[in-house]
Amino acid sequence: MFVLIFVALVLLAHWYLWHRLVRRTTRPGRLRKTLTWSLVALLAVLVTTFVGTRMGLESWVAWPGYIWLAVMFYLVVILVVLEVPRAVAAAFLRRAERRERAAEPEPEPEPVAVPVGAAAPAEAAPPAEAPLRPAESPAMSRRLFLGRTTAAIAGVSALGTVGYGMSSALGDPVIEPVRVTLPKLDPRLSGLRFAVVSDIHLGPLTGIGHTERIVRMINGLEADVVAIVGDLVDGTVAQLGALARPLRNLESRYGAYFVTGNHEYFTAEGPGEWIEELKELGVRSLRNERVEIGHQGAVLDLAGVNDVGGAAGGDGPDFGKALGGRDTSRSTVLLAHQPIQVDQAAEHGVDLQLSGHTHGGQIAPFNLVVGLQQPVVSGLATVGGTQVYVTRGAGFWGPPVRVGAPPEITMLELRA
Repeated sequence: MFVLIFVALVLLAHWYLWHRLVRRTTRPGRLRKTLTWSLVALLAVLVTTFVGTRMGLESWVAWPGYIWLAVMFYLVVILVVLEVPRAVAAAFLRRAERRERAAEPEPEPEPVAVPVGAAAPAEAAPPAEAPLRPAESPAMSRRLFLGRTTAAIAGVSALGTVGYGMSSALGDPVIEPVRVTLPKLDPRLSGLRFAVVSDIHLGPLTGIGHTERIVRMINGLEADVVAIVGDLVDGTVAQLGALARPLRNLESRYGAYFVTGNHEYFTAEGPGEWIEELKELGVRSLRNERVEIGHQGAVLDLAGVNDVGGAAGGDGPDFGKALGGRDTSRSTVLLAHQPIQVDQAAEHGVDLQLSGHTHGGQIAPFNLVVGLQQPVVSGLATVGGTQVYVTRGAGFWGPPVRVGAPPEITMLELRA
């Protein structure tokens, strides 16, 4: 169903772009045909990208398609926003045309010279004037000017937005310092620091430099605990194992921990092979389980649950298994990929949940859409008495573009 809806939206978007950027800016002829086939070619590139990346083809196949997807999206958004001012301008043009037609005088017949003594010729109808060709019509020129102006504004705005978004997505993540006060936290644990990262999305567009940069930045924080909150990869170990190897260099006082995200369940192999791979790299996966973090003579419970995406295959979250039988007098921090899981976390008395998944919307105005499905899009909030921090993620999915939601690594410090 998702694929069908996505295909329908893509086709509708391309038809709309043809209507606004081709039909409304050109006259019938060679230029219109060329632009039409160019738009068809871009659609084919987009299809090739989605098919090729799923078949494990080289990354060069993915770049043009994903960039066009972002440009297409912003072209549609900007053109839709411009529909109102364009309609107002078109109404003024139609009014001007009516005024011009009303002001045109009726043509008078030219007098015909008659020789002296000759009979007056019969009255003849005035010669018909040649109709104006479309290229000579002032009204047509105005409509073309309006269409081309609208297209130019949309094109420049979309390309500028995507260019800015690419520089943000492919640049260094922002280090977000966050302090969270937990009422039940043992004062001896006050100052315990978590480096939180999610949605790294190792894939065909990232390269090993993406992983190395994230590891270097996390190590620079000198955190007590590293928490990788799902959506680490977009592929199999065979495809992406080399990109994950820098994770073996992660440094922290009490270890690095991982929970699955929905993307870990997108391959036929499932998350199992990545759990084993991460174990070899020194990253422990919390599979509906918890560990004790001892610090300065006090203990914190760190729990992790599987993503809801694993439920269909019998590998979903089990809060009872992860949180049951613990000492409820001490604080619990839960790693759960999706913010929506906070409802169950609250039922089990969790003090703080760390999540990702949303990318902060990644491409505005998607942040408004994400908020319809998730209780928190980014940042710190309280749901049902449980605090939840949602990081924007350090990578990207699909287009290498981030607008209004820069990539993030969180330096989270607990306070009593």
